[in-house]
Amino acid sequence: METLGVLLTVPMDPYLEEELDRRYNLFRLWEAPLESRRDFLFTRAGSIRALVGNTNVGADAETIDALPRLEIVSTFSVGLDKINLDKCRERGIRVTNTPDVLTDDVADLAIGLAIAVLRRIPQVDRYVRDGSWKTKGDYKLTTKLSGKTVGIIGLGRIGMAIAKRAEAFGCPIIYHSRSEKPDTNYKYYSNVLDLAANCEVLIVACSLTPETRHIVNRKIMDALGPKGVLINIGRGLHVDESELVKALVQGRLGGAGIDVFEHEPHVPQELFGLDNVVLVPHVGSDTMETCKAMADLVLQNLEAHFSCKLLLTPVL
Repeated sequence: METLGVLLTVPMDPYLEEELDRRYNLFRLWEAPLESRRDFLFTRAGSIRALVGNTNVGADAETIDALPRLEIVSTFSVGLDKINLDKCRERGIRVTNTPDVLTDDVADLAIGLAIAVLRRIPQVDRYVRDGSWKTKGDYKLTTKLSGKTVGIIGLGRIGMAIAKRAEAFGCPIIYHSRSEKPDTNYKYYSNVLDLAANCEVLIVACSLTPETRHIVNRKIMDALGPKGVLINIGRGLHVDESELVKALVQGRLGGAGIDVFEHEPHVPQELFGLDNVVLVPHVGSDTMETCKAMADLVLQNLEAHFSCKLLLTPVL
C-alpha cells in the first residue's frame, strides 16, 4: 500500500495524519502556497488515488478534475457540503464519511450550549473570576432549560440524539424535516416558521443543502422571539448570520449558542460583547474519543476500497 498516493487537504487529526503517512504515500496540500497548488497537484496527479478532506477543505470540482486517477474521497466528517458529489458521480469516484461515531458528541454540545445560554454559564464564570461576586453581590437570575419546548430542524441521527437528551430534561419535542418521521411521537411541522413560533429553543441539526441554506432567516428569528434561543450545531450557512447579529443586538431574539459560522474562522465582532450569546469554534465532534473513532473509520474505508472490500460508510 505504500505506493498508493493519498492527498490530505488540510491539517486535521494528528493520529489520522500519522497513520496515513505510515500506510500510504501522503501528500499534504497545504504545504503548497495557494498560487501554486495547481502545479502541486499536476506534478503528483499520477500518484494520487485517494483524497481525505474535512469540513474546511474537501473535494471541489477543480481539485477532482486535476486528479485523473482519483478513486475515492473519504471525508473526516459527516457533512458532505465540501464535496462536489455531482462530479464524483460523473467520474465514478467513491465517497465515504464518518456518520454515527460523532452523533453523541454533537448532541451533547447542542444541549450544553442551550444550558450555557439559558443559565449564562460563561458569563457567571467571568463574574466570579473578575471579582464581581464580591463587589457587586449575587448574579442576576437566569432561566432554565427543563420543561421548555425544544424545536429541532432535522430529525436525523444527530437530531434524534438531541431529542432524546432534551426529553430527559422534561422538554416537549417538536421538529421539522423533509418529511414526517413514521417512528416517532414528536409533533411534526411541515415548515420552519410554524416550528419556530411554537418552541422556546430552536436547534439546527439538518444537513446543508441548497434548500437549507439560510433556513433560519429573519422571519424565523422573529417567530422565535425575544425569549427564544437559537442553537446551531449544523453548518454556518444554515443561519443568515447578518440577520442573527441584528436580531440579537436589537433584542428581537433572546439568545444564541453557535458552534458553526458562515465564514469560519471569522466571527462577527458584534457578537463578542453580547451576554446572551455563547460561541464555540466548531468543536461539535472534537473529543479525543470521537476523533480517534472518526480517523479509524476513514482509514478502514480506504483500506476496504483498496482491498476491494465493502466500504463501511459509503455515500457514493
